[in-house]
Parts: sequence; C-alpha cells; structure tokens
Amino acid sequence: MHPNRKKLQDEMAKWQDDFEKRLTDCIGKRKLRSKNVISIDDLSKEEMDLIFDCTKLFKEFIVKPDRKMGLLKGTSQVNFFFEDSTRTRSSFELAGKHLGIDTINISKGGSSMDKKGETLNDTARTLDKMHADVIILRHSKAGTPQMIADQIKAAVISGGDGWHEHPTQALLDLYTILDKKGKISGNKVVIVGDIKHSRVAGSLIRALNKYDIEPRIAGPPTLIPFGLEKVFKCKVFYSLEEAIKGVDVIYALRIQLERAAGAEIPTVREYSKTYCINPARLAMAKPDAIVMHPGPINREVDLRTEVMDGPQSAVEDQVENGFACRLALLYLLLGGDRR
Repeated sequence: MHPNRKKLQDEMAKWQDDFEKRLTDCIGKRKLRSKNVISIDDLSKEEMDLIFDCTKLFKEFIVKPDRKMGLLKGTSQVNFFFEDSTRTRSSFELAGKHLGIDTINISKGGSSMDKKGETLNDTARTLDKMHADVIILRHSKAGTPQMIADQIKAAVISGGDGWHEHPTQALLDLYTILDKKGKISGNKVVIVGDIKHSRVAGSLIRALNKYDIEPRIAGPPTLIPFGLEKVFKCKVFYSLEEAIKGVDVIYALRIQLERAAGAEIPTVREYSKTYCINPARLAMAKPDAIVMHPGPINREVDLRTEVMDGPQSAVEDQVENGFACRLALLYLLLGGDRR
C-alpha cells in the first residue's frame, strides 16, 4: 500500500472514532420514544431537537471523502416505494449504505403485489419474517404506514402517504430554517400553494406549531382545506401579497396535478400569475428571507427561475440537509440512542 494512502486511511479512522464519540456525547441520555416515525406527532419538540443536534454532526460526515462508516453494521433496511421519488428514496438509500446498513429497494412493479396479486399486508409480513430492522414506506393511500406498523415488528418510517403526512420532509425543512436563520421559533413563515393535496404541508404545519409558530397559509380557496384555521394554529390568506409581507421564510408548494389539483384552478397559467414567487413578491418579505420548496419544482409556476437560482434560495440546502437528517434519524432509531 502506498504510504500516502495508508496515512489517509489512518487519519480517516481516527476521525471516525472521534465522530462516533461526539455523537455519543451529543445524544447523552436522550432517546426517541417511538420506534416508528409515521407522523410528525410521533416526535416531541425535544426529540426533534435531538434529531437536529445529530443532523448538525452528520453534515460534517457527508462532506468527507470516505463517508462510509459501519455505525449500524448488521442491521437491514427495506425501501418500499409505491410512488416515484428522487430525493426521499435516494437520500434514505444512501444514508443506509453510508451507515453500514444492508439496504434493498422494492417497488410495487418489482414485487409479488404487481404480478401475482399479493396484498400489501402479506408482503409486509413476509419482509418482517426476513427480520428487516426498518421499512421506509411511501404509498398513495393515507394511513398505509400506520396499518403496516400495526402488523410488523420492524420500525416503520413514512416516506409520505397520500394527502396525509411526510414527516422526514418536515424534519429537514425545520433543520434548514434552523441552519439558515439560527433558530426555529420566532420566524414568520408563509406556506404557498396546493395545501389541500400536500402531505408536506400536513407535516410542516404540525411541526411549526410545536415551535409556537403560527404559519401563514396562502393559495386559492379551492386548494386550502375548509376549516384549516380551526384544526391547526395558522392564518389563511387568499392574497399572496398580503401573506408574504414581512416574513422570514417563504415555502412554496407545487400544484399536484397527479392528485387532480388541476381541476380546482382555472389554469396553471392563471395560478402562476397570482401565486408564483417572483422577485417582486420576494421583495415584500424581509430582506434576509429564505425561499424553500420540497421539490420537484415547476419553474415559472411555483418559483421564478430568478428566485430559484438566486441567493435567497435554500432549495438545494434542503436536499443536503435531508440527507444528513435521514442519516441522523436512522442512527437514532436503529441503535444510536439505545447503546
């Protein structure tokens, strides 16, 4: 072995030992109460703070040249996605592999469900008998992750279910606010767009409430659920210009045409005229406001390109933070807080 290569390996091994000690010290006696993360309500504010503390450390880890560590070697992870996904699926898969977890991917088309008629419950129980430690599940029907979690021993993390929730998206979103603004509480946040069909909004509003933030909700009346203000602590605006004034965070959502949202607006073009975040509307927020979006982005509909690619955009930061946040969550769920 070349001397320089040996030196680099020794340095990395030392860094990894130090990193694991720092993680142990960071966690202390704290731990997650539930083995599942199906709703953001499965986590208290204190547990979310624990995840964010670990996420900060894992952000150091992901920029290292040799990122694979056997922190969770001997555990297994199944990514079971019934809907297309780029960010969530890729980040969970990479997170598992970087932690040393044996990771496999299953889609509906690649399982016995699609060709042979096996039910979702039977498929999940089959996987459970293979002693998977965690299943990441995305499904088009709300409540599916909870139904599966009630029947199996493995931990279940929702990767998004129907119009219901997407809890790990809310975690990475709040961490991005913390990272960019230095704190979560005290920020004024506006969520813009298709609230009715958005599982992202379902988790994000709940998460913001835990930090005593009453988000502003802006969008067409047809895309905002009736009675939203009564169910959650939020304020509803149909005028984006009114809602965006003086905010610290602008969170744009896409129109979910695959969930029939297109039938509830005159046209996508008309929607973009009224609710697209453009430079003029961004200027109504605070000068240091950040712009966020869960992706995928419809440019010129959700965000103007000048905004998306501008200095106030935190969209790419969300992707990086999502990777680090899911590393932290897997580590805590599969042993990091129980050692």
